[in-house]
Amino acid sequence: MLAEFHTKSIDLSGRVIAAALLCSSLAAPAMAGDIYRYVDRNGDVHYTNVPNDSRYKVHRRVDTENPVTQTLTVKTRYYKPSVRQRFHKEIQAAAYKHNVDPALIHAVISAESGYNPLARSHAGAAGLMQLMPATAQRFGARNRLDPTENIHAGTRYLRVLMDLFDNDLELVLAAYNAGENAVIRAGHQIPPYKETMTYVPRVLKYYDNYRTRM
Repeated sequence: MLAEFHTKSIDLSGRVIAAALLCSSLAAPAMAGDIYRYVDRNGDVHYTNVPNDSRYKVHRRVDTENPVTQTLTVKTRYYKPSVRQRFHKEIQAAAYKHNVDPALIHAVISAESGYNPLARSHAGAAGLMQLMPATAQRFGARNRLDPTENIHAGTRYLRVLMDLFDNDLELVLAAYNAGENAVIRAGHQIPPYKETMTYVPRVLKYYDNYRTRM
């Protein structure tokens, strides 16, 4: 059972961090029922699936057939610090240059390539952050398999998306996966593609885990 947890609203933004925390809590194996939420007078945001206070209102309906819910309930493989340290220098440099949380870069790399700099997808994406040829060209990566070029281009893309979608991480990650035009066409919502609907909560789970361990 989920019981109750709470978090303060903080920037990048508080709503986004709360969403990331909600993703990790939804992953509890015994979780059942809808998720309820209220904000107390101190600005703390409380979540529970067993509301025992009239201030709780339904925040998210849980649909066990929804691909997002299915993703959240699957055990996630988190990468050990020894693996994440392999590209620490490159990630820190890109994070500083483009003003992006390094934990978010690690989260995207974990989901995209599992830290394999030579990873390629059937769709044609390549490298640590799985850049498509057009994206690599757009953000200045001549060699997508070069870790430094790949990380800087992917991080620069994240920065552009964060500016475009006002730091809404759910939309940023949806756009990274499906393209910003897909998110805009969907009315600034996560596009109804199964891959994207599972990608977003998976990256947020990584992000919530890594940002507390950086």
